[in-house]
Amino acid sequence: MEPYDNKISIKAWAEEDRPREKLGAQGRRALSDAELIAILIGSGSRDESAVELSKRILHHYDNDLNRLGRASIAELSKFKGIGEAKAISIIAALELGRRRGEADSKPPETIDSSKLAWQVLRRHLVDLNHEEFWLLLLSRSCKLISKELISKGGLSGTIADPKIIFSIALQHQASNIILAHNHPSNNKKPSHEDINLTKRLIQAGNILDIKVMDHLIITDDGYYSMRDEGDF
Repeated sequence: MEPYDNKISIKAWAEEDRPREKLGAQGRRALSDAELIAILIGSGSRDESAVELSKRILHHYDNDLNRLGRASIAELSKFKGIGEAKAISIIAALELGRRRGEADSKPPETIDSSKLAWQVLRRHLVDLNHEEFWLLLLSRSCKLISKELISKGGLSGTIADPKIIFSIALQHQASNIILAHNHPSNNKKPSHEDINLTKRLIQAGNILDIKVMDHLIITDDGYYSMRDEGDF
């Protein structure tokens, strides 16, 4: 006897578990988060439909799409019924949604406040499970010249080499720079190392006539400005 196929196509699901048909008939906004994810998954198993599997995944992340958006391929692949290909589809779709949300607002041409710097950098530094260090390069009138990724690190830190930072600033003929890195722990407070590094970079910038305007600590739910908080 041939083994049963463990996959069930959407056509074989119960009518209430056919999100593609529901989207076509009622529109995208009629679908729940689980139903939208089920369309990405494409098929369930003999044990559960794709909608049920999607509900199980969402429940694991407290029905928080932001938390789900931070999940890795390895994490999603631990769910029974989710292989690498399905995990990648989920991650890609959530990333597109995040980028679409940020594309709605035009980035500012002039950056003269911590809020404007955060608006430019947040798309690069939220939903990460590791630290990254970024640099905004500005003209004398604070117009944005470029934004540069300086380094990537682990869960607990990243390396910001002053030689690399000022080499990039000089290459772009920047007069002002804004430093930024994220804290995956969501703790907005800078460490002693963060503050000491910033003070060293300010001193080096003074010699080169390049002003360090600010250093932002960015988390998934906001940011901390060392300049606004008086740390230097």
